[in-house]
Amino acid sequence: MASPFMLPPTGFGPGSQPDPAGELQYMPLPSGMRTYAPHIPEADDPVATAEALAMLAEMAAACDAAAKGAGPAEFDLSTLSPKARKVMADALGQGEVSIRLRGLPAVMVQESVFAGVWMLLAAGIDRVEIGPVPGLTLARAHVPHRPALGTQARRIAGLANAPAVLTELIDRSRSRQPGDSAHVINLTLLPHTPEDLLWLDEALGEGAVTVLSRGYGNCRVTATALAGVWRVQFYNSMDTLILDTFEVTDMPEVALAAAEDLSDSAIRIRDVIEAIR
Repeated sequence: MASPFMLPPTGFGPGSQPDPAGELQYMPLPSGMRTYAPHIPEADDPVATAEALAMLAEMAAACDAAAKGAGPAEFDLSTLSPKARKVMADALGQGEVSIRLRGLPAVMVQESVFAGVWMLLAAGIDRVEIGPVPGLTLARAHVPHRPALGTQARRIAGLANAPAVLTELIDRSRSRQPGDSAHVINLTLLPHTPEDLLWLDEALGEGAVTVLSRGYGNCRVTATALAGVWRVQFYNSMDTLILDTFEVTDMPEVALAAAEDLSDSAIRIRDVIEAIR
């Protein structure tokens, strides 16, 4: 009895013909993710080492407290002797988050290799602050470096969704209450034109704080001059913009050290102390 199933004739169907374009070419995969690596500083002066270790122990305790919700703790590094300051700098290293604060004085902030342990350097400032984010970052964030023109921004040809986005951001900025969850507008998924972005940049202005986080690719967080409104842009390791958003919040979560991060930092600082001893 003949089977009703018939095999297709050879030479037909997917994969049966040679690819005229040759071998498939794939986009390079992202690489270069930064990870924590312990570093034991050189400590050849016992007195300077003991001085630095005493302050590191206090920092570890402050990390534990901050992880449980305590307020920020500050440590004045200028009180250390030059040799102890060198040991401290070597122990803290440089992490993946840096922050620029405009204003007087202008302040450069660098996260150490311990998440939530921030080094602040400026004229008259040489200190470490421990917490989710340095207090100055929140205080200065939306002080205008370039003023927000709002709805008075000059209308240009080619605008599409920008006026509606601005209306939503202004409304959320005015109605936001402490503790509210972040309100996010995803420009990557929202149809918009290049003119929309130019107009929004003028309408929202620029604040005093810029955050750069270098992890799996880069994340750039820029405060606007409109209270509570941030531009958050994610780039892959090939520096291609892959996510572009506005967030209405006190500080975007990507720039914050979480409680778990602070707890880990306390453990890691103590590990370094023990290794040096």
